[in-house]
Amino acid sequence: MSGLFHAAILFLVAAGLQVVFGVQKIFNLACGSFYALGAYTGASAVGYFTGHGGPAALFILPLVLGGLAIGLVGVVVERGFLRFVYDRDETFQLLLTFALVLMLEDLIRMTWGTAPVSTGGLYLGYGQARILGATVPVYNLIVIGASLAIALGLGWLLTRTAFGRIMRASADNREMAEALGVDMRRVYARVFTLGTMLGTLGGALVIPATAAMSEMGIELIVEAFAVVVIGGLGSMRGAFVGALVVGVLRSMAIAVYPELEMLLIYLIVIAVLLWRPRGLFGAAAA
Repeated sequence: MSGLFHAAILFLVAAGLQVVFGVQKIFNLACGSFYALGAYTGASAVGYFTGHGGPAALFILPLVLGGLAIGLVGVVVERGFLRFVYDRDETFQLLLTFALVLMLEDLIRMTWGTAPVSTGGLYLGYGQARILGATVPVYNLIVIGASLAIALGLGWLLTRTAFGRIMRASADNREMAEALGVDMRRVYARVFTLGTMLGTLGGALVIPATAAMSEMGIELIVEAFAVVVIGGLGSMRGAFVGALVVGVLRSMAIAVYPELEMLLIYLIVIAVLLWRPRGLFGAAAA
């Protein structure tokens, strides 16, 4: 079940990557930094809540609200930085998002320092459950359920709402969407903020079970990219399946032979690239 928990977190970050790339055609290297920012903000929100008399059993409320609120930084990043490189070469976009990684990492160190930050054992207050002979924290099950609900919500957003139809139309043909009166500036700002909030929420939800560290974003970037490569760029279904593959394989490797943890993931990525370069669910190039 630890593999499914990690897969649930990975899906949130990878889904944010897929949304941004699908519509804006930007490969966001800063996704891991937003994840780390959500983790630190969530931990601080929980600390403030419990420090001012809030019941420990309700810690998940400030955790989620903190993670979602800090995701609004996506508006600032998109309007202040990314809008200048939409029509530039992909190299400029990658360099800019990598610069954001360095800037956000320094911002985290300046704000929270270099010592690990955690919420303690609050998540254990929800108890534990026995599933297939294994003892699993109930909090992990809540996160897995929340991730599934978000996956369904994203599917509903993309297929059943006017904004979802605009997103898909913009992803298919930006010029035609603009010709039909779609304000791409607003669409891009909202899409990037949605992607950022998914990443920061993932960081907030993982923090009760671990500790926030300044380098956690860099580690997550590698796994999120593996998810995208396996599932296919721009595919939400691919993000879901890729997260399951990476999360479960990582958990199995840690249990059997920890030294193989990342090597196994890289081998799967190489195999997918050789067999199906566009990923399991990636669209064929036009």
